[in-house]
Amino acid sequence: MPDISATEAARRFSDVLDSIEHDKARYTIIRRGKAVASLEPMSTGRGADVKGMLRRHDADKRWAADLRELRDLIEIDVR
Repeated sequence: MPDISATEAARRFSDVLDSIEHDKARYTIIRRGKAVASLEPMSTGRGADVKGMLRRHDADKRWAADLRELRDLIEIDVR
């Protein structure tokens, strides 16, 4: 996935979109030396696409704790 600065992406937006659409290119947008976004073709909704996307990102170590907190807030209505 090539890196492209936010400025360059803005200047060449049409070219970037053409590359994504026709060549299935993926871009990482860099601002002030830091990755801030990615541009890639729309997924067709396949599970393999979702797994691939998840593998490209680091796991959020706080997620499990957040999930436990949310579960503790849920009241189960026994009927």
